[in-house]
Amino acid sequence: MSLLNQLFNRGVFAGKCKTCLSLAISRIKLLQNKRDLQLKHMRKEIAQFLQTGQEPIARIRVEHVIREQNIWAAYEILELFCEFVLARVPIIESQKECPVELREAIASIIFAAPRCSDLPDLLQLKNLFAVKYGKEFVSAISELRPDSGVNRSIIEKLAVSAPPGELKLKVMKEIAKEHGLDWDSSSTASEFSKTHEDLLGGPKVVHGAAASQVPSQYSSSNPSTPYGAAHPVVSVVEKQEPECHHTLTRISNSVSDIKPGPKNFDVKLEFASKLDTRPPPSDVLEKARAAIASAERATAAARVAAELANVNLGAMKLEGGGQASEC
Repeated sequence: MSLLNQLFNRGVFAGKCKTCLSLAISRIKLLQNKRDLQLKHMRKEIAQFLQTGQEPIARIRVEHVIREQNIWAAYEILELFCEFVLARVPIIESQKECPVELREAIASIIFAAPRCSDLPDLLQLKNLFAVKYGKEFVSAISELRPDSGVNRSIIEKLAVSAPPGELKLKVMKEIAKEHGLDWDSSSTASEFSKTHEDLLGGPKVVHGAAASQVPSQYSSSNPSTPYGAAHPVVSVVEKQEPECHHTLTRISNSVSDIKPGPKNFDVKLEFASKLDTRPPPSDVLEKARAAIASAERATAAARVAAELANVNLGAMKLEGGGQASEC
């Protein structure tokens, strides 16, 4: 019974594998023809941008062109691998382990399956090979472990990293030459050669006077002495503090450097009197007395006003009472 199941499973695997490989080959050919038209249209647009002087847009669009060219080249390699595996399906079916001569082709198909969304047949092939050789075999290829056997060109063409500046400049020159443009590539070459600083990690180089002072100080010091020991490093924030802070710091340092002795107390009092900016006590007392006097005058005026109000109110009551008795 097990022998019949094994023969049946072998026939099912071979049939599904051949079907998926044939569909993948035909689909790759259709996609390549479609990408050829897209690439021609995109290269023509970049030539128009270069002709009208819109180089920043052309630098962005050329990355998409390189990406499409890499996918096109990867599909071409995958088509050859699919045809190679299709011709040797009987060998795959008869052997339990993956044949050595088919290792690169099968590993490249498994690696490219999740990265080529336009080719769903490759995912079905990946599942078939997972059933045939085990999940550990497929996971080792997907993670690019040592001796995975994936084709190096497939890995490079399907990478998602940005292309280098030299490659982008080369493609732009090819497009300009293809469309007969007299394009000056000096500005684009200088833009691609710039090294952009990573602002998330903070500036790596100190510019300005702080940077210019470091070489002169270091050259004057002893070459055998480390720079950090001879010259303490001063941060940029400390250099930006007001001059008054440095003055007070120097005064306080001079005070602290004075050795204890019989005359040090007078010197410290002299420095403290210079640093003390508070008004003298006599001025404070005079201001307090003036405030108290003004408050007393205000209180007396309020009392006089209250007494006048009471007198007027009493007179009005008396007048009102006399008129009522006459009536």
